[in-house]
Amino acid sequence: MAVFGLLAAALGVVGLVAPDALLTVMSFEPVPDGGRAEGDHTLVFLTASSMAALNMGVYYVLAALADWRAFFRWTVPFRLLTFTVFTLAVLTGRAPSGFLGVGLWEGLGALVTGAALWYEQKRSAVPA
Repeated sequence: MAVFGLLAAALGVVGLVAPDALLTVMSFEPVPDGGRAEGDHTLVFLTASSMAALNMGVYYVLAALADWRAFFRWTVPFRLLTFTVFTLAVLTGRAPSGFLGVGLWEGLGALVTGAALWYEQKRSAVPA
């Protein structure tokens, strides 16, 4: 949880400070300054999603510090949903293939979190 939170927060900061760098990481072609068409709101959406990532990252870190297991459980199905939506965006041509990495990161994170929660529950159920 803490690692995911730190990475989400860091990428949120990157998106706010250097949006073209974040676009490049996600396999989007950055548009040179002054090259955006009138009405292109890509940077507005990037700013909003970067701010959301920063906030979400902080929530994850705080939940990890508080050892808030219910929060950990809640993230599993929603991260799997994110994996599904992002993967479908690539498969349907709505997003470039590099964006698949974002979906895989979410899916893998959900599976690892779910497995860790399952393991800890099983381990605590065994009498010492």
